[in-house]
Amino acid sequence: MPRKSTIGSYLVKRLEEAGLRQIFGVPGDYVLWFYDLLEESSIEVIGTCTEGGAGFAADAYARVHGLGAICVTYCVGGFNALNPVAGAYAEKSPLIVISGSPGMAERSKSPLLHHQVRGFNTQHLIFDQVCVASAVLEDPDLVPDQIDGTIMECLKRKRPVYLEIPRDMVHVPCPSPKPLSIQREKSDRAVLKEALHEATEMLKSSKRPVILAGVEIHRYGLQESLLKLVKGSRFPVAATILGKSVISENHPEYIGVYEGAMGKESVRMVVEGADCVLILGAFMTDINLGINTAQIDLSKTINATSEKISIKRHHYDGIVLRDFIEGLAKADLGAKKRRRLPSMPEPKPFKPVPSKPMTIRRFFQRINQFLEEDSVVVCDIGDSLFGAIDLRIHKRTEFLSPAYYTSMGFAIPAALGVQIGSKKLRPIVFVGDGAFQMTFQELSTIARHGLNPIVFVLNNKGYTTERFINEGPYNDIKEWAYHKLPALLQDGWSCEVQTEGDLEEALEQARNQKVYSLINVHLEKMDHSEALARLGKRLSKSVGKG
Repeated sequence: MPRKSTIGSYLVKRLEEAGLRQIFGVPGDYVLWFYDLLEESSIEVIGTCTEGGAGFAADAYARVHGLGAICVTYCVGGFNALNPVAGAYAEKSPLIVISGSPGMAERSKSPLLHHQVRGFNTQHLIFDQVCVASAVLEDPDLVPDQIDGTIMECLKRKRPVYLEIPRDMVHVPCPSPKPLSIQREKSDRAVLKEALHEATEMLKSSKRPVILAGVEIHRYGLQESLLKLVKGSRFPVAATILGKSVISENHPEYIGVYEGAMGKESVRMVVEGADCVLILGAFMTDINLGINTAQIDLSKTINATSEKISIKRHHYDGIVLRDFIEGLAKADLGAKKRRRLPSMPEPKPFKPVPSKPMTIRRFFQRINQFLEEDSVVVCDIGDSLFGAIDLRIHKRTEFLSPAYYTSMGFAIPAALGVQIGSKKLRPIVFVGDGAFQMTFQELSTIARHGLNPIVFVLNNKGYTTERFINEGPYNDIKEWAYHKLPALLQDGWSCEVQTEGDLEEALEQARNQKVYSLINVHLEKMDHSEALARLGKRLSKSVGKG
């Protein structure tokens, strides 16, 4: 078999063909030779301050642009990226992890090499637990199938994959790549027909159906298919927290976010009062279910995900989610009497009281009128997320948050990942002071690339979510002068917000900035959103003190 390629160049070519335009990472000696190949390619290398920041940035990039990648060195780099990769696995984000490793030749000469932990395969074994496919590229004859198969699994299953390159294998010849063929999955037609028949009959006989749409609608690009179904059926649509912005929240059939007892009572009543709940692409997690306060009768559900279709207690395998949704969109689901349903309320005009101290509820009321068509809302965990749930998102794919895995520190590097792939998008970032302190370094990367997200640090001196579960001194953190960071980074614009009048001035200034804006929003220690109060009350009962 002719060898006109090398292992490293083969991988780079496949990344380009898969549509990757940027890759995030931190270089290290075990991966420098592969970095050289990346620099010579069409893929832009985005060097971050930390591998964790690279992972969060690549995750957000993947959520918006369809595929993300990080490139790190062995163990010290890889393990720093492990948490973001685990989050990408949990929330189905297509992410390619590329790691260098000790050369094959040097392993026999020295059994103990720097960065090594236990055996040479330790990192591979660990990443294999948070990836859907993995491979070590050490046999040139196997490399083409390993690379192609791994990337295909990432695109197919929308979860991370792992590829490891020993440093002395980067330039080793291997078979040249064949034309890349991305096969679209096909449904078992007989199984699809049977599932559609049962689902159609169930929906046709229902009087109060509702659609509950989740994150897989985002991941698999099924928004148009969902819209066709909604247009034809006129069923009301609610979203899960992780699926928020799955369709425009101005859509006449959209009723809001469903999150059990944590959410709005009007939305809860429609979903839980339905005689058929069509769940599409949703993770039925404790957060999506309002910390298990949801009351959805299994006998009244059609639950369709990328992995299986469940109708009541019947299970169907071998069905592509897109085919199922589009099949329902074409089906006769019966004429339904138009019901009076809750709709997303129009934001009330915000009239600031200039001297009034800022509160989280008034803050998000004002932000609702600040969002524009090119805004992408990026939320970290805690009240940054819970307070933002009721924001009116204008279009699709405009609300990002690790709402299931709930890892703090997501938002700042995520803003980098969102905007580096499309300068037309402008991230509006909400991050608590605790989460900000974890990954604020990536503001440096944001400044380096001339990006201009608007970052609101919700500064309430600690971990507010935990305060409402169980208060203690361990929830306090050191307060920083967050607004002074631009002086350190020699870039950016910043200000402090103490009052509603301050916020008006900050928004006016930030909107026109060409650099990033960092706004230090001072809040009382126990100030909180309504959703957080409900969550804390529920968690304190379920977790207890034992």
